[in-house]
Amino acid sequence: MQASDGLWLRMTRVLPAGRTEIWRVMTEPGTLARWWGPKGFTVPGLSFEPRVGESFRIAMQPPEGELFHLDGEFREVEPPSRLAYTFRWDPPNPDDRETLVTLSFRDRGDDTEVELTQGVFATPERLELHDGGWTESFEKLEELLG
Repeated sequence: MQASDGLWLRMTRVLPAGRTEIWRVMTEPGTLARWWGPKGFTVPGLSFEPRVGESFRIAMQPPEGELFHLDGEFREVEPPSRLAYTFRWDPPNPDDRETLVTLSFRDRGDDTEVELTQGVFATPERLELHDGGWTESFEKLEELLG
């Protein structure tokens, strides 16, 4: 389920594993690299250790095109229920600005509901780009968990 509220992205997914496992696959660098990014993208390098105030950096490689990075800073780290961090592209598109990603994890029996919010985006086009990227990333994560 997805909805845009102004220039905020809001998305909810139910993933087939318990909260502790979902937290692990979304925060452990080796596992994160296996599902992060749209289909066809790889993660040739990352520095990702969730601690409030710490920075992270993720190298992303599209199937055709130049390597680029995203980085940010962890704002909330509450295992296994909540993770929030800033998100900025390096180099940025002229329409990019730093956004805040918040992930909330809720038990749903054997599954986990993940609620994602991200914003505020500068343009509807940038929001749509991130909507597509998160949708494909969650699909890759579901395949990994399957």
